[in-house]
Amino acid sequence: MVRLVLKDRQGGPSVTNTTKTLKVGDSAPDFELPTKNQRAIRLSDYLGTNNVLLLFYPLAWTPV
Repeated sequence: MVRLVLKDRQGGPSVTNTTKTLKVGDSAPDFELPTKNQRAIRLSDYLGTNNVLLLFYPLAWTPV
């Protein structure tokens, strides 16, 4: 399952929940996130360049 939590430009959270189980060797789905400068960046922007490593840290940016 892929779940993206995005912060919109007005400061409120928006959530995109995509239910798709990825298997080893599958390509990651394309997604868009804002940079710290509020520019949009997409995973597909790096297609054909170098390798991209995606890391997911559950609860890393939430208070526990």
